[in-house]
Amino acid sequence: MTQPDSPKDSNWPKDEFGRHEVIAQSTSVLWLLVVFAVLGGFYLFSDISCANKAEQVIVYCAQDQVFAEPILRDFERLTGIKVRAVFDSEAVKTVALANRLLAERPHPQCDVFWGNEEMRTRQLAAQNVFREQVGWVAFGYRSRRIVVNTNRVALSNAPRSLLELTNQTWRGKVALAYPLFGTTATHFHALRQFWGEQRWLAWCRALAANQPLVVDGNSAVVARVGSGEAWVGLSDSDDVAAGQREGLPVTEMPMTAETLLIPNTAGVVRGAPHPQAAQRLLEFLQRPDIVEGLVRVAASEGASTSEVRVPTLQVNWDALLRDLESTTATLKDVFLR
Repeated sequence: MTQPDSPKDSNWPKDEFGRHEVIAQSTSVLWLLVVFAVLGGFYLFSDISCANKAEQVIVYCAQDQVFAEPILRDFERLTGIKVRAVFDSEAVKTVALANRLLAERPHPQCDVFWGNEEMRTRQLAAQNVFREQVGWVAFGYRSRRIVVNTNRVALSNAPRSLLELTNQTWRGKVALAYPLFGTTATHFHALRQFWGEQRWLAWCRALAANQPLVVDGNSAVVARVGSGEAWVGLSDSDDVAAGQREGLPVTEMPMTAETLLIPNTAGVVRGAPHPQAAQRLLEFLQRPDIVEGLVRVAASEGASTSEVRVPTLQVNWDALLRDLESTTATLKDVFLR
């Protein structure tokens, strides 16, 4: 917004006599000056208000706070735009933020949604949460892996396929997060497509009957496996890497056709209160140095899913979203009894 010219005193007499002479001329002139001063102050306040709005961006962030905060601080430092971030918990992750965005659709409060997986982002896109043009993007990736305790399980005996987790050998020794939330949910939904309904349902029931340790999040899975309470588990590659940094005796099994790749996602909310700042942040998150930085700290496994040379799960997202409610209902029935 261009600030209108405010009353200037360039023509105002500099000497005391001249000032008194002008004041004495007419009270109407004085009132006119007052009006101009008030209007000038109003427009100045409006300009400041607009500037303040333009200098912030509100982010709902499902990426782990320890990884996201340094990136957001760098964005602030380089752009001067203040970032207000709302983070989520490990247990429910993207679900809570997604529900919040859906509830706020009539009056958007968020500018950018930074997701750490794809299903909820696509679900939000299908509900018109994001702007129409280039509503959301994907960058970098992690993967879903079988993680094993190397003190308990020889790698030659470790399960290579998820189907093996229902064997008696692993009874009471498998850890997984609740398959209703986060990347675990996305993985289970994708496996339904890959195996087909009957085989998938039989596997879910057999896995539940094998007395797994169902915990609140993927980092908790790695912790249980690392402690030896569980011998194997299902988790994300970044959580396995975090466990290794902490000295836990854990490793991940190689990718297979059952492996789900998990990109980071980011979208600009339709009707975002700060659209220009939102666009700048969206572009910033996709910068090669930012993605490479996430890889260096093992928050991402690679810069692009095109790098992966082995077959992995290929998801039909339209079908997955169409079946979302029925698949979720089945998972609740099987795992929340």
